[in-house]
Amino acid sequence: MNTSILSLIFKPNVTPNIASQSALAIFRLVVGLMMIHNGLDKLGNIESFAEAYVSYIGLPFPIFFSYVAAFTELIGAPLVAIGLFTRPAALGLFSTMLVAMYHHILVAGLSVAYLELSAIYAACFLFILVNGAGLFSIDALILNLFDNEALDHKAKQVMSLEKSYQASKSQKAQKVS
Repeated sequence: MNTSILSLIFKPNVTPNIASQSALAIFRLVVGLMMIHNGLDKLGNIESFAEAYVSYIGLPFPIFFSYVAAFTELIGAPLVAIGLFTRPAALGLFSTMLVAMYHHILVAGLSVAYLELSAIYAACFLFILVNGAGLFSIDALILNLFDNEALDHKAKQVMSLEKSYQASKSQKAQKVS
């Protein structure tokens, strides 16, 4: 398998700092989990969503595109949350938020009240798309398995530091016992 394609999909923009990587993991988890209900809401009444949103903006095949949006959110959001295929999932979610923003602009113009949530989600998914999942993700584990040189030296040091920290914790626990 071509390692440059793997690197493109899985390699995070690495800041070898446990605090920033932990914050990125929490950010991914929260944003991903919060997005899941949007997909569930769409599936709850797909015909109504198709008529009120997809047909309104003029897309053809409104039922089909409603299912695409719902399943992008139901599949992509958990993938972002756990950090697996994060960039492709974030791209899909970013795209659905752009369509939602377009709908809100058609309905209410540049009203912040209508645009607020979809714009915030769009910005979050754009950030994740650009930066990747971070070191504390399944993407980073996969990349590390397939391409030992893909993660830069400092990122590997952080991962090594975490392993040594865990080892020292377990040694201290054994001494206490």
